[in-house]
Amino acid sequence: MWKSTQGEIACPVRDLDTFRWSASRPARAFTWRAGQRHRPGLAYMSTTGRLHGFESLAERRLLLALDFVGGVNELLSQPFTLKFATRQGAVRHTPDYLVLAHGTGLLIDVRPADLIKPDDMVKFAAAQRAAGAAGWQYVVVAGWQPKPWAAVEALSARRRSMSDPLGLAPELLELVAHEPRPLSELVEGTSWPALARTYVLHLLWSRRLTVDLTLPLGDESWIYLPRRG
Repeated sequence: MWKSTQGEIACPVRDLDTFRWSASRPARAFTWRAGQRHRPGLAYMSTTGRLHGFESLAERRLLLALDFVGGVNELLSQPFTLKFATRQGAVRHTPDYLVLAHGTGLLIDVRPADLIKPDDMVKFAAAQRAAGAAGWQYVVVAGWQPKPWAAVEALSARRRSMSDPLGLAPELLELVAHEPRPLSELVEGTSWPALARTYVLHLLWSRRLTVDLTLPLGDESWIYLPRRG
């Protein structure tokens, strides 16, 4: 079952891929109140150019990671509610996100590994079956590696479009055209070192430059041109 501009609509899971998702609304509202233990909010994604709802910091991290990966045509928060029966009775489950990209879909649930309970496993299994019936993939995001996540969060500070009146971006790309350079050396090789670091972060976010995200991001990080093809 999902909500649309025409109200609630119910259908078998085999018909999920026929719904016009541009008309959908979140299955439940994102609410704020004093004393609540989770952290809801709205996060901007440069990929879609819109704000998207999240109900926890773990979900906010997912939105940022998806924005960094790019290629997302559409992202829907709490796209629909599944209703199914178990031996214990009727169960409802609302997956956290549906990502649509390149003609396919990815259904996502977000739950830190230490908070996953047996009841959650049943709901995740049902969501996986529903995704398979629609021809989508399904994943549960249970945590993040700390070093890559810290780097992505640092790069996100410069993810919005930037003007370049001093022509620093072409300088940076030319400096690594033939061989990689450490970040500090790359910045110092430009005509405006005090400003160049900002443009390095922007080029890394947009993947016009690349860096090994398994290592801490700092002055000694090697900056490369990304491989093509």
